[in-house]
Amino acid sequence: MARIQIKQVRSVIDRPERQKRTMQALGLNKIGAVREVENTAAIAGMVAKVGHLVEVTEL
Repeated sequence: MARIQIKQVRSVIDRPERQKRTMQALGLNKIGAVREVENTAAIAGMVAKVGHLVEVTEL
């Protein structure tokens, strides 16, 4: 499986609760937070839902 790096670039303030929970599930809680994860179908789906709040780069 390929690995991806996810970086939070926008705030979750004034976002729907579901998007806030998705960001928490990805392990992102502050602007500038970075996580490296396996690019599974579940992670890809979560990233798609909050794509406007994060930056994704493939490793």
